Amino acid sequence: MSGKPEIWFYHLERSTLDQVLPTLLEKTIERGWRAMVKSSHSHRLDDVDELLWTFREDSFLPHGRADQPHAERQPVLLSETGENLNGAQALFIVDDADMGATEGFERCFIIFDGRDEPALQHARGRWKTLKDQGADLAYWKQSDEGRWEKAA
Repeated sequence: MSGKPEIWFYHLERSTLDQVLPTLLEKTIERGWRAMVKSSHSHRLDDVDELLWTFREDSFLPHGRADQPHAERQPVLLSETGENLNGAQALFIVDDADMGATEGFERCFIIFDGRDEPALQHARGRWKTLKDQGADLAYWKQSDEGRWEKAA
């Protein structure tokens, strides 16, 4: 690994974060990777914590909080600081949280709500900054049928 992750922007237009995030986390775990979800808002992490227990009636996603015991054991770690305590390969950025240090991650997902003008503008600015820094970027949007398509 080069030390610089692939950075994938996910532009939410037809789905919500609560609909998309659990599926992306499941795919990450199926790949054999660990994940970290970073938000700068503890209330958002509370919501994600609850969501990962309840998004399916027949299962849940094993996860924990970075500020709780055994953070290093968690397949999915919810964090405000972004310290990679669980050795995650995938970093999920929500709510315009700062990316922080991305060395050591294979892939970074920046998920933003395209229906929220400030979030859209923040994502555009972040894309430009990262592109100017030579980051390995990809942009994903949903088709009319709701499937994810790589658009850039």
